[in-house]
Amino acid sequence: MLADLSPLIAATTQWLTCAYPSAGGALASTLCEVQARQAVTVAAWLRYPTRVDAALVGIAGSGGSARLDRIAGSDDPAGRDADADAWRTWVDEVVASWAACLLTDPELAALAVAAVAEGGHAADAPVAFRRLLAPDETDRRAAALLRHPDLLAPVTALHRDQLLLLLRTGPALTA
Repeated sequence: MLADLSPLIAATTQWLTCAYPSAGGALASTLCEVQARQAVTVAAWLRYPTRVDAALVGIAGSGGSARLDRIAGSDDPAGRDADADAWRTWVDEVVASWAACLLTDPELAALAVAAVAEGGHAADAPVAFRRLLAPDETDRRAAALLRHPDLLAPVTALHRDQLLLLLRTGPALTA
């Protein structure tokens, strides 16, 4: 039984960086991925706050990227290699939406990071989310599409209200 969220985090990060790629070279792509991974990690830890939650999503599955692909305009399966795109089944739509919210709203990101700091995931090791919370100019340029509120609006709109409710009421809501 899988009790960590690494496949879900990796796949959801990959979906975000494929849908909203960096326009720069290798360094910009890496910085964009780091920012996406930090946002996805915080969102996943909020959505699945316990090891039991993580294990259950490992058993039940996370839903996949189909609706996100339609929203982002990349839902044409023609020409896709099903085996090469198997990672898409690990994408979590709610986590992607929440991560998009965090990437486009610094105040919401700060609230979310503060909330996960109190949870069980962050207790295992001290984690800093600097590139999410305080991106410098290089980070902002690298993730210009990934942090653009208008471009991400269709994705953030999917589950933003649920995230706001969770941050107002606390992690007990997801139990």
